[in-house]
Amino acid sequence: MPYTAPKKSVKEVRYLNKDFISFKENLIEFAKIYFPNEYNDFNESSPGMMFIEMASYVGDVLSYYIDNQFKESLLSFAEEKRTIYNMAQALGYKPKLSTAATTGIDMFQTVPATTSGTGDSYTTKPDLSYGMVIKAGMEILSDSNVTFVTTEDCNFKFSSSYDPMEVSIYESSGDTPITYLLKKSIKASSGNVTTEYISFNDAEKYKRIALSNTDITEIISVTDSDGNNWHEVPFLAQDTVFTDMENTIRNDDELYTYADQAPYLLKLLKTSRRFTTFIREDGRTELRFGAGTSDSPDEEIVPNPDEVGSSLPGSPSKLGEAFDPSNFLATKAYGQAPSNTTLTVRYRYGGGVNHNIRSNSLRNVQFSNVTLDDSGLSSALVTTTRNSIAVNNPLPAAGGRGPENVIEVKNNALAYFQAQQRAVTKEDYITRVYALPAKFGNVAKAYIVQDTQLDSTTGANADGRIINPLALNLYVLGFDAGKRLAKINQAVKENIQTYLTQFRMVTDAVNIQDAYIINIGVKFNLLTKAGYNKEEVVLRAIQTVKDFFNIDKWQIGQPIVLADLAYKISLVDGVSAVVPPDEENPNGLPVVITNKYKESNGYSGNVYDTVTATKDGVVYPSLDPSCFELKFPNTDIEGRVVGDSSGGN
Repeated sequence: MPYTAPKKSVKEVRYLNKDFISFKENLIEFAKIYFPNEYNDFNESSPGMMFIEMASYVGDVLSYYIDNQFKESLLSFAEEKRTIYNMAQALGYKPKLSTAATTGIDMFQTVPATTSGTGDSYTTKPDLSYGMVIKAGMEILSDSNVTFVTTEDCNFKFSSSYDPMEVSIYESSGDTPITYLLKKSIKASSGNVTTEYISFNDAEKYKRIALSNTDITEIISVTDSDGNNWHEVPFLAQDTVFTDMENTIRNDDELYTYADQAPYLLKLLKTSRRFTTFIREDGRTELRFGAGTSDSPDEEIVPNPDEVGSSLPGSPSKLGEAFDPSNFLATKAYGQAPSNTTLTVRYRYGGGVNHNIRSNSLRNVQFSNVTLDDSGLSSALVTTTRNSIAVNNPLPAAGGRGPENVIEVKNNALAYFQAQQRAVTKEDYITRVYALPAKFGNVAKAYIVQDTQLDSTTGANADGRIINPLALNLYVLGFDAGKRLAKINQAVKENIQTYLTQFRMVTDAVNIQDAYIINIGVKFNLLTKAGYNKEEVVLRAIQTVKDFFNIDKWQIGQPIVLADLAYKISLVDGVSAVVPPDEENPNGLPVVITNKYKESNGYSGNVYDTVTATKDGVVYPSLDPSCFELKFPNTDIEGRVVGDSSGGN
């Protein structure tokens, strides 16, 4: 008879115990079921119960730590500061150790006058060849010893609608100006500025260096002993950064003609000298570098076969040897590791509510980086110009506060992660376009649609079009010096294209095009209330129309709802009713919109049939993206009183 192994009893074990009591009760029940004869003394003072309670205690402690560790792995439930900081930065959000105060700075300089013409045509104007470019990073000390640093360049060589410059006479001889005073407004943030020097010997992979001060709000610059700039990136795998260059003929012999509207050109720079920053729980900031040791300027992994095995037929075989792959696959794929150099790190730190200083307290310039091409200029006037720099804050600084607490860090990190650093939806692209810094050009209006192409199945001349899923059409408009809509020049378009490159989806192609400008006029008739001055009522009504068509309120593709306009006019003090005009009004609309198109009169030249485009009291824009504009409100609004509520004229 064959041997049969005895059946093993399967003991039931529960895995749902979470606390001391449930562990203890389950162990007692387990002992009663499976060891009824071996142990039956469950008195609280028995030695066996001591061991059961000790096992329950261990299980309770282990259960607690398992639950706690799982909770700490979820940002929403984490409580430890170190864990929250680590996970927040893994999502791309850097906790704010303190928040700097911000304010506007009025910047002043003087320039000599230049003259032209003779006799009745004799004129003077500021000589902007003496206009300086004051680089961002100017340090200004307040009366309360709080340092503010400018966050943008101040360029006195040009003036535009988005970066206006005020000009006034500073000195004169009789009625002839000798010196002009230039004024521009820029932004500044609070914080102490300091410099640290960090020396490196042999390269170390993924080197981490902690800066001395806490509450660092900005890394201003990092340079090495050879004068090379090191760039901060969100993560080491990103090998391109934005950089700007002044729009001059030396930098671009084609786009420099648009320097008055785009004083700087935006470029993408590929760099191996890069680093990330990491905020530690103790409030200090770490600079983290890559692992690269290669001297190659690119970052491709190009192994050398000589470092691995046979490079030529007949050479000795090395197949039996052991190799360290990092020796021949070493690249700068995550940036260079600094070696045999000294890094100069300039940064700003500090903030808080005490940095919210009063107005007119920022006057003392501590440091400035000024550029001025003085070739061909008077050395004496250049010296006078450089010494003329003055600053002031007309408004108090605001926004300074202490560090974020852990709850704020968690919520802000989750919100940041949801936002993402990429453009997916149409709204993402429009938001990015509007975020383009003003020094790269002025974008007043933006509108984006899917590109369409002719339906090839119906022939080249067919009206039917199909959506192109791989391309987007971005329609843009800017402002001229008088804050009127204008086409955007090529320099600004290229800056936009470069800027969007970092954020667009790989499959998206973005075509930047000009939107159409439809200039309009407005006509309306009124009945006034008895006893009101008719001229004053008309003037108030005209002002209401001006406010309604304020260009800041209008977007590409926005229709004109005539009922809304008529309603706002009817609310004007003294207006009894809005009467449909008799002229150019076949549909009997309460307000008539006309097209102004003659280029000789300063209009866009775009002809548009506003009568045909009006349906059910709404004037629709063209199918091609366009924007309505009341360009000359002082002359293009016609309002008149045709009577009053008492029946008089």
